[in-house]
Amino acid sequence: MDTIISIRNFYEILRILIDILAIAFLIYQVYKILLNTKAMQLIKGTIIVGIIYAIAYFFKLETLLWLMNKLGTVFIIIIVIVFQPEIRSLFTRVGQSKFFKLSATSKSGEIDTVLNAAEILSTIRRGCLIVFVRHVGLKNIIESGTKLNADISSNLILTIFSKDTPLHDGALIINGSRIVAAGCVLPLSEQLDIKRSFGTRHRAAIGISETTDAVALIVSEEKSTISIAFDGILYYDLEKDELKKTLKKILSVKDDLEKSEEVEVEN
Repeated sequence: MDTIISIRNFYEILRILIDILAIAFLIYQVYKILLNTKAMQLIKGTIIVGIIYAIAYFFKLETLLWLMNKLGTVFIIIIVIVFQPEIRSLFTRVGQSKFFKLSATSKSGEIDTVLNAAEILSTIRRGCLIVFVRHVGLKNIIESGTKLNADISSNLILTIFSKDTPLHDGALIINGSRIVAAGCVLPLSEQLDIKRSFGTRHRAAIGISETTDAVALIVSEEKSTISIAFDGILYYDLEKDELKKTLKKILSVKDDLEKSEEVEVEN
């Protein structure tokens, strides 16, 4: 009898531990999703309202409690309206986990090809906007442009962003080892603190990085700078080595030399 009770207690403790670990894992994943995004404002506002409610409840502030209870539904509606872009982005990012990754992965040589083209465009003062697809698909964005489904090459990128072509004003979309479309229209960022000196390309790059997990590479036509937009943040005017390192890190791309060294270690 004591053995049966002990087994039951063990399974009950195990169930509680699994429950706690599952909740902790979910909280951690949500925290990673919200970190460095504007959605953190929503969480901070909710926490502040919760603290005010707790204070009112603890000190029996009946008028404040009555007001908050009556306006609770209104507060929820206001939050949904004001933070609609952040809430939409939050649900979009839920599916961005690497466990649900469906997109192809770019190789080191292909990234170098794109960066070489970007450096040439920067030298001759021609702007460009290149978007790398990661976990979230960009079907609607791709359909707004001209589908190409071509191999990645510097000559093709230079041709697309030549001033004489009808595709140079839009964005070029790369998925894995393919240039899937060009001349695509991207959503502009809704941030209010963007520098006025930034043109449409920079705003569009930040905009696509706010609504998806894509990485945008921007070459400024006026200042010849090369920048990266990721997770709603613009990394402006990066040096060549820093640009290559940052882009490959975000896209989880390893150099062929690193891969060969890993294989030797495993063997």
